[in-house]
Amino acid sequence: MKKIVGFAMVLLWASNLQAQVPFYAGKTVKIVVGLPAGDAYDLYARILADHMGKYIPGNPTFIVQNMPGASTMIAANYVYNVAKPDGLTFGSTLPSLYFDQLVGRKEVQFDWTKFIWLGSFERSNNLLYMRADSPYKTIHDVTRASDPPKCGSTGSGSPSYYMIRLLNEAIGTKFNVVTGYQGGQEIDLAVERGEVHCRAFTVTTFFAREPFHTWRKNGFVRVLTQTGKKRDARLSEVPTVHELMEEYKTPDSTRRLAALVLASGDFGRPIVVTPGVPAERVKMLREAFAKTLSDPDLVADIKKKKLEVDPTAGEDLEVLAKEVITSDRGLIERMKNLLGKQ
Repeated sequence: MKKIVGFAMVLLWASNLQAQVPFYAGKTVKIVVGLPAGDAYDLYARILADHMGKYIPGNPTFIVQNMPGASTMIAANYVYNVAKPDGLTFGSTLPSLYFDQLVGRKEVQFDWTKFIWLGSFERSNNLLYMRADSPYKTIHDVTRASDPPKCGSTGSGSPSYYMIRLLNEAIGTKFNVVTGYQGGQEIDLAVERGEVHCRAFTVTTFFAREPFHTWRKNGFVRVLTQTGKKRDARLSEVPTVHELMEEYKTPDSTRRLAALVLASGDFGRPIVVTPGVPAERVKMLREAFAKTLSDPDLVADIKKKKLEVDPTAGEDLEVLAKEVITSDRGLIERMKNLLGKQ
């Protein structure tokens, strides 16, 4: 009898000891980035990986895995369907990936509203640059183009696609979109080679890294428009899409479409987790993410790389995800026409 009681006490002690060991102790968290190494999304993910572990009980190791393709849809599908719902796999995707779900693309294997949203590094406005030696000196020139300029794109979930198509719809520009590039750096090389003339992407990236520092110095490109509700101080001479819609008297129905499309900027640079992670673990991860983004060392790294941080909480992104996915069906049909088939 004594042996049985003693054995039971040992089991109870072992059970209590195991319960006291944090889940993340000795584990590795993988951040799956849907764009190539060196892209701004990749840079943000690597900075997060350097600092977030210390805010998670158990201090797990972080690694970054790049999984580019289909405007980050491959990465999103992986995080949603393949990764275990244990909180050990994060995803970094383009903020506009909900477009593909709204228009019903067969490649979508996720529900945007069911991702677990940890938060976002920043709200991201976009811009459109054009080679300075092209005939198109202003956005107005593109509305009159007899030979439409070609803009490079990774696919419909990227601003390099939807911003161009939105301008065509809202103010009558005549851009052609060339898809199939794996990432922004590949598009920039295509611009340098003269294969395409232009690209749309985030303002943050344009002021954060090469080749854009050199391009701005030597006047290789000029910025034609930007998506913010007000002009970025660094682009004070560049009109916003909202200003252009006022100037061109864009109909209200098209402005509502623009609002749905440009809501992607509010998602910014989100970090998601596989659905099904226990609620208490989600709460802990969201708190850790928020603490990490206010960490002085992380802020210093962000500034060193000339990036920006303007966090949005995971709870707010969760609400926004439901709002965009439950949009009016008529508006969604407009979006289908805007994005077209690929």
